[in-house]
Amino acid sequence: MKTEKTNKELAQEVGLNSSEYEKIKELLKREPNYTELGMFSAMWSEHCSYKNSKKVLRLLPKEGKKVFVGVGENSGAVSVSDDYAVVFKIESHNHPSAIEPYEASATGGGGCIRDIFTMGAQPLFLLSSLRFGLMDDERTKFLFKEVGRGFTDYANEVGLPALAGEVYFDDSYQGNPLVNAMVVGLLKKEDLIKARAEGVGSLVIIAGGPTGRDGVEGASFASAGLDESALEKKSAVAIGDPKIGKILREACLELAEKKLIVGMQDMGAAGLVCSTSETAYKAGTGIEIDIASVPRKEEGMIPYEIMLSESQERMLLIVTPQNFDKVKDILNKWKVDFSLIGNVTDDGILRVKENGNVVAEVPARFLTEAPEYKREVKEPKYLEQTQKLDLKEVKEPQDYNQVLLKLLSHPTLASKEWIAKKVNPTLTKDSCLPLGNDAGVYCVSQINKAIAATADGNGLYCYLNPFLGGEIAVAEAARNLVCCGAEPLGITDGLNFGDPYNPEIYWQFERVVSGISEACKFFDIPVVSGNVSFNNENPRGAIYPTPIIGMVGVVDDVKRVTSCDFKNEGDLIFLLGENKEELGGSQYLNIIHKMKKGNPPGLDLQQERNVQGAALEMIKEGLVASAHDCSEGGLALALAECCILGKSGAIINLSESMRDDALLFGETQSRIIVSASSQNRGKIEQICKKLNVKFNLIGEVKGDSLKINERINVKVDDLSKTHKQAIPKIVEG
Repeated sequence: MKTEKTNKELAQEVGLNSSEYEKIKELLKREPNYTELGMFSAMWSEHCSYKNSKKVLRLLPKEGKKVFVGVGENSGAVSVSDDYAVVFKIESHNHPSAIEPYEASATGGGGCIRDIFTMGAQPLFLLSSLRFGLMDDERTKFLFKEVGRGFTDYANEVGLPALAGEVYFDDSYQGNPLVNAMVVGLLKKEDLIKARAEGVGSLVIIAGGPTGRDGVEGASFASAGLDESALEKKSAVAIGDPKIGKILREACLELAEKKLIVGMQDMGAAGLVCSTSETAYKAGTGIEIDIASVPRKEEGMIPYEIMLSESQERMLLIVTPQNFDKVKDILNKWKVDFSLIGNVTDDGILRVKENGNVVAEVPARFLTEAPEYKREVKEPKYLEQTQKLDLKEVKEPQDYNQVLLKLLSHPTLASKEWIAKKVNPTLTKDSCLPLGNDAGVYCVSQINKAIAATADGNGLYCYLNPFLGGEIAVAEAARNLVCCGAEPLGITDGLNFGDPYNPEIYWQFERVVSGISEACKFFDIPVVSGNVSFNNENPRGAIYPTPIIGMVGVVDDVKRVTSCDFKNEGDLIFLLGENKEELGGSQYLNIIHKMKKGNPPGLDLQQERNVQGAALEMIKEGLVASAHDCSEGGLALALAECCILGKSGAIINLSESMRDDALLFGETQSRIIVSASSQNRGKIEQICKKLNVKFNLIGEVKGDSLKINERINVKVDDLSKTHKQAIPKIVEG
């Protein structure tokens, strides 16, 4: 009786509830030992199993004509030619980044890189999507500086550029930053490696860095909320080593290219237990390992620690006996440490030994088939207040110049050059666009095309209207790619939410995913990979529901890659789409009036598709010099960005009858600003009429100031200084 009570207490300590503990006993037909409890706790954590989200995630469309590898592998992939596919994945590293921001952000990017090359794909570039609290807080400044430094330092060290990203600052994320990393790679289709332990008698090899206590219980830690005690859990944060990561990447890519491995899996969350159980389960086999052969950083490690360690830069390789010597030669050539730790069996069991003695024995299926739950839902009470917005109570500003400058200087809307300048410039030689454009675009010589990628999401929109916010996240990501000249192909989603046991949080989650699904189906853009991060809470409450849509696309003609900047004096400026009097959920209301209220701007999916189609056709035909979407900050901010990037002025005349602040700073969707030579005006009008897109000639590229009606007149130099110096002033004093 005493043993059972102790086991129940241990199960609770490692994150298993009482019903799950009873289920484990039922499956095993016996009491689990301590190591087995740890294995179940990791594999049945939300972080690894998606037990609270899997039923809702089935709403997402996952099939498409361009899908090469769908959900279920380390990364998803879409075809970009007969021989090549683009592989991409987004991952979160939120809780660890609140504790050890430098190390955690580095390993967040590093883990995502391994998800790419474990498929046999060459990583190309990284993106980041970050959320922090308000910058008047010293801890927030520290987190921002360390996350930015950690992410770029690791990328520089492994030789990959961080090309694009987004950063928001809001008190919703105070104490619980969101750190989402996305990596894009190129796969020669014939080199594809899957996470399969196939072939009874195949050898199981661990390659890369040694195993330590860092990251033990990391999966369970990431599946709980952040409280004061969490700050003491630094051992749950894995520490990366980019030098090992780089040589491991090169060795694994050579093994894939030479067809020397049967299967491969990164050791990320839940480390050795996850990689062994998942590869065995997917292949319908078993694995037997002896952990005495696992290289270690520290002495005295017990089986529980070895199996659950999340030490970075480690890979599990499945190799046929006849290829072992060739694999050994390549690993030695790259100076990658490795050890033969076991073999593939035919009994479906993950059997763990230590010096020949069995210390854990569990069918792989039991570990990977976690219970699935659909939690209670309830519409949040706060919506009764937040959706009440009377514009009559919002006083229009007297000085619109100052409003524009204040928006440009807010950390959310200001230039993120402070982070971008930390990227080694020698790594960006294949980048087609500089920072500040709507997406990262990378020229790929193997396919003679450019790959575009973006990461987008608006937590405030999703807080105010989760379904609409989910739809807008997809629409804006697609719009960003289109503005660069890319056709959107696929999505990886990073879904960041609070406690799923809270009915109001789970309602947000369901509604956001439903909105994403609706938009994906309409635009025919499948979701091929992704990540769910729950329990993003601190003692003050939950973060905003924050979906990050990582989207990739392809530009068939590299010469047609298009940037945001105004280029030629005398070019005409057109607005595709329609201005509307919408201020709900805007950064203008938030920053200037301290109000987080109203409905986000409406979204007509058909009109959005028409606007994107028109812009893409214009770009493909070489009719426009620039293209930029309107999003946070509205039309005035988008025009200012075009002027800043192009170091050109513009004279804008808007004739709509509505509030000036809504016209200038409202965030109405489905709008794209394009500039073009006057001789292309007729063809632009024809395309818009053909696709039923409303458009207006709103101005001309001219002078050295941005002038909008009688309301705004600011020198471009002043716009640029305000925009670029805002974040350095805050973080560097």
